[in-house]
Amino acid sequence: MPTPNIIQHLSQDPMLARIIPDIELPTINPNPDVFNALVKSVVSQQLSTKAAATIYQRFLLLFEQGHATPQEILALDPEVLRATGFSRQKSSYVAEIARFFSEGATAYDWHSMPDQDIVHELTQIKGIGVWTVQMILIFHLGRPDVFPIDDLGIQQSMATLYQLPTDKRDLKAQMQIRAAQWQPWRSYASRYLWKWRDNLSTVSK
Repeated sequence: MPTPNIIQHLSQDPMLARIIPDIELPTINPNPDVFNALVKSVVSQQLSTKAAATIYQRFLLLFEQGHATPQEILALDPEVLRATGFSRQKSSYVAEIARFFSEGATAYDWHSMPDQDIVHELTQIKGIGVWTVQMILIFHLGRPDVFPIDDLGIQQSMATLYQLPTDKRDLKAQMQIRAAQWQPWRSYASRYLWKWRDNLSTVSK
């Protein structure tokens, strides 16, 4: 839940000021379990929310404590992992995540690391891109000032709300200009834009 100070700051943008009163953002409780957040994000890639949830629950049932450790995943027969619904490629990505964390990443203090350092570290893992790490920063670590400029939902929301050009290069340049005034609360602005777009989609159905 954004504080009154955050809302006041973002409301200096006339477009955000129009949509903020109609949107309630849920509270994000930071979770330092970056490892399992990354595994879950890989499961979700290119799947519907329902299908991803089903596969992830099957995956969790493989482990007695209801969550996985890097060592447990590395000890799994790849065919067991694939039997839960993982593709061959996703199985390899999850193994890469487990290998990265088993080699010492579990000792990282994710809460104190700067955003860019986290992006640099985690994008070394095969299958993990900048966008995935940005989602971890926003929704799992609760970082307040992340702007996922390559997110399609953010691009579409800003193009519509601000009547921006649709050419990718021009669009991103204009997005950067508008997002600069949201600092240091760009994560909240992004969440408002996602929610606004979701609400539009619901109304139009």
